[in-house]
Amino acid sequence: MILSLVASFLAVAIVLTLHEFSHAYVAYKCGDPTPKWNGRLTLNPFAHFDVLGLILFAFAGFGWAKPVPINPNNFRHYKSGLAFTAVAGVVMNYLSVIVFYPLFLLVTYYVHTPFALLNSFLSEFTCYLWLYSLSFCVFNLIPLPPLDGWRLVEALNRRRGKVFRFFQRYGGIILIILIGIHFLASYIGDLALSYPSLDIAAMIFGYIDILGYIMTYVTNWIGWPIMRLWELIFFHA
Repeated sequence: MILSLVASFLAVAIVLTLHEFSHAYVAYKCGDPTPKWNGRLTLNPFAHFDVLGLILFAFAGFGWAKPVPINPNNFRHYKSGLAFTAVAGVVMNYLSVIVFYPLFLLVTYYVHTPFALLNSFLSEFTCYLWLYSLSFCVFNLIPLPPLDGWRLVEALNRRRGKVFRFFQRYGGIILIILIGIHFLASYIGDLALSYPSLDIAAMIFGYIDILGYIMTYVTNWIGWPIMRLWELIFFHA
């Protein structure tokens, strides 16, 4: 249990750091020195951690870090600078899956030490690396503030109508509600395994668990090509 938590937190630290560093690096390359001035143009994980987001990520598989401060007025090209900076994190996470998944296969199937605990730790750690990279990529694509998907909407959307303003104002609250429903659905679903009287409640929350649908089906959909490719290379070469 302790080794599993350590593996989880280490994987979170790497995934979050790569995500936030990519935001800072792309913003800097687009002409904005704000991330560098604020100490975010670094691979030091402590510069990027948000405590609550880190804990949530380690235990639930998705969370957040401290947003990288930017000043879009410094971008050489305002619209493209915003768009590139917005997608930098999720692109980095997806590229990380391409690297971390074969690392997981390599460690799990081909690396064997004399120490069973070390073997288990390495397998769990590399598994968390690619799983968290994939889930963080999908979670941040959700077009609700303060996630990267919303930043991309802001960068590409010229209109600021009622719908846009509604989500700009209440999107964060909607996101918290979606997260809360997801946790309740998972918790009640687990309880229902021991208490059949909760089956109806578990079914209801399962139907309205929108975030659960997104995290399950979208991650499977975008992760499948990478997993299938590397499995073909490893096991059918």
